Amino acid sequence: MKALAKTLREELGKQFVLDSPEELAVYDCDACTLIKKGPELVALPKTPEEVATVVNACNRAGVAYTARGAGTGLSGGALPLEGGVLIGLNRMNQILEIDAGNRTATVEVGVINASLNQQLKPYHLFYAPDPSSMAACTIGGNIAENAGGIHCIQYGVTTDHVLALQLVLPNGELTWVGSKNKKSNGPNLTGLIVGSEGTLGVITQAIVGLLPVPPKIKVYLAAFAEERHAGAAVSAIIKSGLKAVAVEFLDAFTLNAVNEAFNVGFPHDAQAVLLIELAGADWEVENDEARLRTILEEQQMTQLRVGETEAERLALWKSRKGTVAAYGRYMPAFYLHDCVIPRSQLVPVLEKIRNVAKDYDVLIGNVFHAGDGNLHPHIFFDPADKAMLQRALNAGEVILRHCLSIGGTLSGEHGIGIEKSHFMKLQFTEESLEKMHQLKSVFDPEHRCNPLKILPVRAGCAETRQGHTPQLLAQDGLWI
Repeated sequence: MKALAKTLREELGKQFVLDSPEELAVYDCDACTLIKKGPELVALPKTPEEVATVVNACNRAGVAYTARGAGTGLSGGALPLEGGVLIGLNRMNQILEIDAGNRTATVEVGVINASLNQQLKPYHLFYAPDPSSMAACTIGGNIAENAGGIHCIQYGVTTDHVLALQLVLPNGELTWVGSKNKKSNGPNLTGLIVGSEGTLGVITQAIVGLLPVPPKIKVYLAAFAEERHAGAAVSAIIKSGLKAVAVEFLDAFTLNAVNEAFNVGFPHDAQAVLLIELAGADWEVENDEARLRTILEEQQMTQLRVGETEAERLALWKSRKGTVAAYGRYMPAFYLHDCVIPRSQLVPVLEKIRNVAKDYDVLIGNVFHAGDGNLHPHIFFDPADKAMLQRALNAGEVILRHCLSIGGTLSGEHGIGIEKSHFMKLQFTEESLEKMHQLKSVFDPEHRCNPLKILPVRAGCAETRQGHTPQLLAQDGLWI
């Protein structure tokens, strides 16, 4: 590692290669604080060519490497489980081109999601994927995890907006996949790379599609006296075919937490709130609003507030995206799943989550993308209380297994990473997992590119050459 550090300092500059304990400590976890594993070295390249230089140097040294954006990931996907080199991409933060005529933007992967949208305002365009961490997360991290966000019910997830990618392949080659004009032929390699969590290469630039800002946008806050009425309203909205751009769910605990933290004026007597956005031409929004009011009244809505101005809309969405900060007033940490379930199952699954909270004596807050059934149960714990942590882990597994049993999936937008890799066998057959392993080996035969992520570790697999497994990286043996 000393020789590798010397080589990289010569290539990148002394200040852009970090190896002191104090510097490395910054990178020992992402937003999934359950698992911690730091790198032996951090390299901070500025250009795609410098990324290729780092990858080639790692290959010559036989060292594993992991790409990292802002560290906001929730599944441990950016942790260097085999040590080695962490490639920090934050310096690659330039918007290279905004092509308003073709509605595309070419960006480096370190561009902050919200910064891109800020720069697009004069063009009356926007980039649709908007995870709750958009003020901090990077486009590259969004691509790696196939992030969604509040508006994914209408606009889809990241893969629906990525046209082409530049990446450094595990053999060190810098190349492009996809096409700016969407007319590339052959297999959809861009779609393969999006959501692969940095295991098939290191993305350096992206060409993303943009959308025009709708002429009219309204956000509605609908309060309900019972969770089941809010869940039924979600199903009714989806069944009606109403073109809602967003449908978000907040439970009573979350409402109180956000009220206490930010004084946003959520109804104090509500057991659940839906935040619903409609967008389109003036006449479309007016027609949809009439239908929406009818649906909400039929499902026993108790209060309706409308955000029409940009300031009013932003205030409502800010309260939604500030829930994690508000949760911090109650407990220092949480364990979070993002399983996706059939929307018709929202009401019984919420009841199941309440029962799990009682059975395992844990506090759970629910705020999630109800429109596409993407749950976000936050299971709170104090890291200093090992028994509480164990209860939180057990409660999370019960919830996840139940979601899978009713036709759900492991993750909607947070990725598998290391946090859920041991659950992959619950969703996929051994044959399917073997094909995934084979695909990984086609791109990365030496298993140096972000190893030990997504797929369960196989006995005798080359990925275990240094003796690390997800289970051994647990804190005090609590990670199962």
